[in-house]
Amino acid sequence: MSIAIEFNNVSKQYRLGLVSTKTLSHDIDRWWKVNVMHKEDPYLKVGSVNDRSTKADSEYVWALKNIDFKVEQGDVVGIIGKNGAGKSTLLKLLSKVTAPTTGTIRAKGRIGSLLEVGTGFHPEMTGRENIFMNGAILGMTKQEIQKKLDEIIDFSGCERYIDTPVKRYSSGMMVRLGFAVAAHLDPEILVVDEVLAVGDAEFQKKAIGKMKDVSRGEGRTVLFVSHNMPAIKNLCNNCVWIDRGLVLKRDDTEAIVQEYLADCIPEVVDSFDLTDSQNFTGTGELRIGHVDIHSDGEMNGRVMNSKKALLTVEIRNPYHLNGAVELAGRFRTMDNQYVCYFGSRLKEKIYHIRPEDESIKVSVEFESLPLVANRYTLGFEIKFNGEIIYYIDRVAPFQVIDDDFFSCGIIDRNGVMLVKQDWK
Repeated sequence: MSIAIEFNNVSKQYRLGLVSTKTLSHDIDRWWKVNVMHKEDPYLKVGSVNDRSTKADSEYVWALKNIDFKVEQGDVVGIIGKNGAGKSTLLKLLSKVTAPTTGTIRAKGRIGSLLEVGTGFHPEMTGRENIFMNGAILGMTKQEIQKKLDEIIDFSGCERYIDTPVKRYSSGMMVRLGFAVAAHLDPEILVVDEVLAVGDAEFQKKAIGKMKDVSRGEGRTVLFVSHNMPAIKNLCNNCVWIDRGLVLKRDDTEAIVQEYLADCIPEVVDSFDLTDSQNFTGTGELRIGHVDIHSDGEMNGRVMNSKKALLTVEIRNPYHLNGAVELAGRFRTMDNQYVCYFGSRLKEKIYHIRPEDESIKVSVEFESLPLVANRYTLGFEIKFNGEIIYYIDRVAPFQVIDDDFFSCGIIDRNGVMLVKQDWK
């Protein structure tokens, strides 16, 4: 497989504040050193790593530093990282919107870019005129563009407005047309930034499907920047994690996304001991001890909403009771919104506890935990011989993480619950 894109020790530095070096003498010195003596720019030797959360200790900042990786032809590479990490800067360098400060970028073939809403569009020109202009910029003839025109207009869903100046378009319409142009005008390399998030769910699905076709069916290369982790996992076969302008890791998409999510989400715990808690109602003759949350076999307090989840609860028996025990529970949001109920009686499951049992452990497995990504709490009630003798609520906070719940790369964060569905 041939190499489509190659970043060789690429760095990009920006000066904070003014664009020039502030003084005429420094500007002349820069020009003399670089253009006459062919030496390194003396004003690019300083600079701090790009960290939005801290005050800069220099007038210069490295948006990217020593980026070095290759992308094979037909590869679909996800670029992930926090806001300000340098993802968009990387794509702008590749698309030649700006030039690298140091290093070289080699790209094999034409590059179609969708970096932000309205990229490459002239607001006074109609949608149709902008299609022809974009094609001409990519080096296509009028006849070649004409062959693709109907397909582009149909894909964008903007047929009714195609002869209207694009300044009248909504941001969603602009993205629809922009992506249709970028994806259909035969670029060997397709570069897509976060703009797809502006589109509706239907268009996101169409766009992701088109990127799959472009890469797998037509052998073209795709670089995709997104904060939508299910879309990254659904589309990309490997991933580059950028942090503060540096390539932190590159690996298989699943592995990188899992590690990235664990790094981004505030620390949570997977095991709780409620033995000494006094925030319960009832007699407390039986009480909850340890509560453990497992997700897909791992204990980390984070549950992927499309994976299996296992909840293990210890029921302590300090008064040496003998009889039938049932356990039930509730999920709530952190703002106390009641989500759903689960209970052993729903499966006609009754446990027996004996006087010699200091405790028993019961567990419930969920095929998936179909909750919108957020933090949640648990509540428990214990029935002994048919009577509730212990109730505790809003304990054991845990984190639900977005996964590809619908197997289409689209995140739904509306409401609280996610529902599997099959359309006919």
